[in-house]
Amino acid sequence: NPPKTELDEVAFIDKWVHVIMYGGTCSVLWIEYIMKHKRLNIPKLMLMAWLAPIFMSGIIELLQEYCTDGRRSGDWMDLAANATGVTLAMAVGIIISRIKNIGR
Repeated sequence: NPPKTELDEVAFIDKWVHVIMYGGTCSVLWIEYIMKHKRLNIPKLMLMAWLAPIFMSGIIELLQEYCTDGRRSGDWMDLAANATGVTLAMAVGIIISRIKNIGR
């Protein structure tokens, strides 16, 4: 069991952490891609910077549920929070690419 902290009073704090972790990590993927490429490869980005992290998150939740002897549990809301973070990172990436005027 995790230790008690003052943040325990924040509603859905664990879900906010999931959104921030996945959003931050995937934002790095988008920013790195934008910095290194002159054109966006939308299918590649959708697969590697959007779908793959969500798929990985789902696998992690299933592993927590079925492979940890009850010490951890899978949570559909964690998966939804992770997918939200990944999708927000995609939105940030698209906005940055438009600001930098990167073509498709």
